[in-house]
Amino acid sequence: MAHPHAPLPSSPAAILFSSEVASGLDEPAPADLALLNEVVESGALNCARGRQVSAFERDVATRLGMPYARAVTSGTAAIHTAIAAIHVEPGDEIITTPITTLGAVAPILYEQAIPVFADVDPVSLNITPDTVAARISSRTRAIIATHLFGNPCDVAGIGRVAAQHGIPIIEDAAQAFLATQDGRLVGTVGTIGTFVFAHGTHATAAEGSVVVTADADCAAAIRQFSETGWGYGDQEPDDYLFAANYRMTDLQGAVARAQLANLDGRIERRQHRAAQLNERLADVRGLTLPAALPNATHVFWKYPLIVDPAVVRGGADAVAAKLKARGIACEPHYIQKPVFDCQVLRDRRSYGTVACPYLRRERQDGTSFRYDVAEYPGAIRGLMHVLVLPWSDAYTQAHVDFIADALRASV
Repeated sequence: MAHPHAPLPSSPAAILFSSEVASGLDEPAPADLALLNEVVESGALNCARGRQVSAFERDVATRLGMPYARAVTSGTAAIHTAIAAIHVEPGDEIITTPITTLGAVAPILYEQAIPVFADVDPVSLNITPDTVAARISSRTRAIIATHLFGNPCDVAGIGRVAAQHGIPIIEDAAQAFLATQDGRLVGTVGTIGTFVFAHGTHATAAEGSVVVTADADCAAAIRQFSETGWGYGDQEPDDYLFAANYRMTDLQGAVARAQLANLDGRIERRQHRAAQLNERLADVRGLTLPAALPNATHVFWKYPLIVDPAVVRGGADAVAAKLKARGIACEPHYIQKPVFDCQVLRDRRSYGTVACPYLRRERQDGTSFRYDVAEYPGAIRGLMHVLVLPWSDAYTQAHVDFIADALRASV
């Protein structure tokens, strides 16, 4: 398994162009290999007989200060498990962000619930308490609060909105491990939090995720749902739930456990280098630099810039072209359109041609449920103007200077 602390190429351009290094993956680390060897030598590769996944779960729970943690196979599995744990009914609505991937939305449809999208702040591209409040209906069953790019959304404010309606919050902290708001780690503020150990996240086991909660009933449901619904340990076990097998292997658990041990230092280095780049770019007109909300901390999964086309000719696309010509990988617009405008959601192709779960449900005003791009000006504006740079704890001062000089020459 690859590790983010191997020697770097001598040329800043070489590392910046490399998606592997920008993702935090290069050479195996001794800690990864040592724990992997333990698994192989034990002869137990699955978590039922092995020890690494259970140890990893304890380590995560301790690091986050949460009583319950459950390792699963992917970020999609984590969101699915969290939604199942709150027992949604077909036709229930779950509010989420339009700036995400289908992998974070598909679990809503798996449980026959309807994804409802809240608009986002056009600078952070995060949902807000006001945009969430505007989407709540009598059918709202949960809110998924996503912390995009490692920058916490106002989950405390969203929590106050949710509390008024008795609605649980599921935090998608896939990109925001160890980010904080008001001194609390994001992912531990809502009812359930999800974290990801996939390729390109702050820590990686190639794939894998972990679900945390302080609610004992939710924890029991999370564990049972991730184990095919079977009552392991019961005197007369049965298949209690219509559920999936989302168990992490002990091989993944070993690598994730080793990665977790180094996570604090890795994030500190990301924050330090991002602060240096912010300082180098502070006086550049036309760029809005990434910044956290007051009393929050950003952990920089990526480094997103907002490019003002009224100041910078050609906007994000023009800057991106110039950066790429210098060997700097970047993504103008991050994703090309809001997730609800993708074919599977736009054309309601979730379950054959029957359009479930939308088929029988109407909004409170009697109109049929639909997604209208015109209702999301923040998302459209944010995607139009954002330029996303890869970020890595492996970056040095030379890399920061290389990026800063290229950006200053490109606007």
